[in-house]
Amino acid sequence: MENYVKEINELNKNHVHIKDVDRVNKIIHGFISGGPNKLHVLSDFDKTITKQHENGKLHLTSFGMFNKYPSLPEEYLRTVNGLAEKYRPIEIDPTLSIKEKSNHMEEWWLLTEKALMGLEVNPMKIEEVCSEIAPSLRDGTKEFFNSLKDADIPVLVFSAGLGDTVVAVLKHSGVFLPNVEVVSNFLKYNNEGAVVGFKDRRIHCYNKNEFAIKGTEFYNKILNRNNVILLGDSIGDAGMTEGMDHLENVLKIGFLYERSQEFLPKYMSSFDIVLEDDQTMDVPRAILNYITTSPTHLGEK
Repeated sequence: MENYVKEINELNKNHVHIKDVDRVNKIIHGFISGGPNKLHVLSDFDKTITKQHENGKLHLTSFGMFNKYPSLPEEYLRTVNGLAEKYRPIEIDPTLSIKEKSNHMEEWWLLTEKALMGLEVNPMKIEEVCSEIAPSLRDGTKEFFNSLKDADIPVLVFSAGLGDTVVAVLKHSGVFLPNVEVVSNFLKYNNEGAVVGFKDRRIHCYNKNEFAIKGTEFYNKILNRNNVILLGDSIGDAGMTEGMDHLENVLKIGFLYERSQEFLPKYMSSFDIVLEDDQTMDVPRAILNYITTSPTHLGEK
């Protein structure tokens, strides 16, 4: 088998960490053998499609952007800020198991949903706010998404954040393309225009997996696509493919920034490739380009 890791220049930089090179070579070989018609992409949104930071300044999350909506009640803002202070340290605590974290995350999202109930917000105004303060996408994201569209490769953006702002940013950035679907927490309104909660079950960072899309149009699109590139920035993201029994080759790419030396061993155990403080899509783009231009699937060998 060829050493694809060695051949792809972007995988040989100092900030790229690969625990098992043979495993990654085997996965890429499976991608090339299957070609683009067998591939789909599964990506987190916050700090995955968007940059984790820009010159050290952290970007707003999808919920953070919503909290910039004008005239939100002070009581709501105090509540959600207090919840973040309490639960965010639990979310990233490397000493806790995913099961322990999951219970806390379910509680966090439940209390957040309750805090949202009764708010009167305008969906169009939410889009305006996002257009004004949208975080930067990783360098090369637009090119990556356009290449996926050109190759007719489905993309699922799977976010535990707020779907309304996720879609608004994707639209604003020109990457909400026909092959892109978003599964997230979308606001549900009553006839008076007040928020009554989320449209479907709550999705948090430790329960999001492709079970949530079974029976949807997107699910039907990927039934015959048994290869997937997974992109995420948290340990929970590494489990997004759980429940997809038909998958054969799964390449998990993790973006790591905060407390990288402390978290690197855990990330390397969860992801096949860990990118330390890489605010670009260079690695996924390089792998995709290798797949789509390989003579193996083009029938030249």
